[in-house]
Amino acid sequence: MTEFGAVPVEPRVPLLGESEAVRRGEEVGVPDYLARLNVFRVLLHQPPVAKAVHGLLDHLLFGSTLDRRLRELVIMRLGWRTGSVYEWTQHWGVATWMEIDGADIVGCRQPDAHDGFGEAERAVLAATDETLDTGTVSPPTFERCVSACGGDHAAVIELIASIGTWQMVAGILRSLEVPLEDGMAPWPPDGVAPAPPAAS
Repeated sequence: MTEFGAVPVEPRVPLLGESEAVRRGEEVGVPDYLARLNVFRVLLHQPPVAKAVHGLLDHLLFGSTLDRRLRELVIMRLGWRTGSVYEWTQHWGVATWMEIDGADIVGCRQPDAHDGFGEAERAVLAATDETLDTGTVSPPTFERCVSACGGDHAAVIELIASIGTWQMVAGILRSLEVPLEDGMAPWPPDGVAPAPPAAS
């Protein structure tokens, strides 16, 4: 088993060849640029699952009313807390492409120690931590998230769905030991991996 935060070398389920992954992806509506990613080259061994995962990701990434900066900070926090090097590394690229300040992305490692976050960021990161720690968001934090989303119930639902979705994805990535894409350096920007959680 790959240790917490370590970089997998070989997946537990072999990667499909790119052409076969693209072919299977076409049959279930997974676009070729996603089918070529290692995570989908594993998931497309079971195309209905790949289709379902893609459907969630597609909406939450491209059709959501949730502020995309808040979404990416949530994903980075999840990647860090769960020790998912693939999730952190992939979304480092997404977040930097979106021009989220690198200090804010790194701040997801220790949100309480980062002074660049306002109330909205702190609310959604607290919701992320509470979900990981207890399986739910506390009433006070939920109300803070409602305010962070401007009172938009659709955005609040998408926030909670984003936390659940990328927590699930992190679990898939770690449990199946999906390796990084070729040429990707782990744990950007400095290669520092999270420490394993303390034993309870």
